[in-house]
Amino acid sequence: MRGTIRLSLLAGLFLVAGCSEQAAPLPELIAVPAVAETESVGTVGDDAADDPAIWRNPADPSQSLIIGTDKKAGIYIYDLLGKQKSFLAAAAVNNVDLRTISNASGDIILVGASDRSDRKQPRLALYTLDSVKVQLNPLANIPVGAGEAYGFCFGMLGGDDLRAFIVTKEGGIIDMSVALSGSAPSIEVNRTYKLETQTEGCVVDDRTGMLYVGEENAGIWSFDLTQDNPQPTRFAVIKAGELTADVEGLALAPEGTKGGYLLASSQGDNSYAVYDLETGEFRSRFAVEDGIFDTTSDTDGIDVMLGDFGPDYPGGIFVAQDGDNGGGTQNFKFLSWDAIRKSLNL
Repeated sequence: MRGTIRLSLLAGLFLVAGCSEQAAPLPELIAVPAVAETESVGTVGDDAADDPAIWRNPADPSQSLIIGTDKKAGIYIYDLLGKQKSFLAAAAVNNVDLRTISNASGDIILVGASDRSDRKQPRLALYTLDSVKVQLNPLANIPVGAGEAYGFCFGMLGGDDLRAFIVTKEGGIIDMSVALSGSAPSIEVNRTYKLETQTEGCVVDDRTGMLYVGEENAGIWSFDLTQDNPQPTRFAVIKAGELTADVEGLALAPEGTKGGYLLASSQGDNSYAVYDLETGEFRSRFAVEDGIFDTTSDTDGIDVMLGDFGPDYPGGIFVAQDGDNGGGTQNFKFLSWDAIRKSLNL
């Protein structure tokens, strides 16, 4: 009888424990439909499409452009319907970002990418975007540092200090100043930082001078670039129902002088995590709805930009790489930022 009583007590304890776990469900994964998708990249049957960057046409937002990399072939430019407008062959560009730079001769749309054609030395690839001809023009390809180039992002500090950041696969972060005043671009390495394991995605908040970097199997770190010797500060950790390894692309949806959201590609569960920039609080997560356009999976790079992009994206646009678009191809999906905000109650 004693043995029976003990088993009954243990069973009761397990039942209580199970009820306790059920009382704290994981955050809901909310599905948001895609508005459009790009034509597939040219590389078939391989992991190829990687990272997008958004250029907003200030004169006609509906004519804005999406730049996307095929890390096995080159760089594509798409319109907001997802139609390919041009392609520039490049050996091994991985992540891409852009900034519009104003100078005495007018605006320059500067596009940068991490070039990993040499797996032992990262290279910074620079281009200009001709928004009229809808094409990229090579500007420079500059070797810097050591390691395998992986992530890349621009930052503009203090309104005029253009920075470029190459993140190496080994966890290194190379912080460079970029000058466009001469006959050719020049760079100067300011500082280097180091995280413990494989890293890739990065993004800079130009308003606050904060650099955010994703360590794939650990979480997200921030660096305060306004400091003389920035140290990594934990921003988000891998946590069930919030952020699942690998942590991939990062993107910012800024609001006001320092508010808004940080979005991260949670590749392990095919979702996107949303964090409050000021508090670091996890707010919600979403996935691309499997509807008119298929869902996304194994997403690498993402980007988001707020503002009017025409009737389909009146409040902004979110772009995500899709690791499996069917038929052995990969592409990029476009979502309305207004639809994301409404669905997640942000």
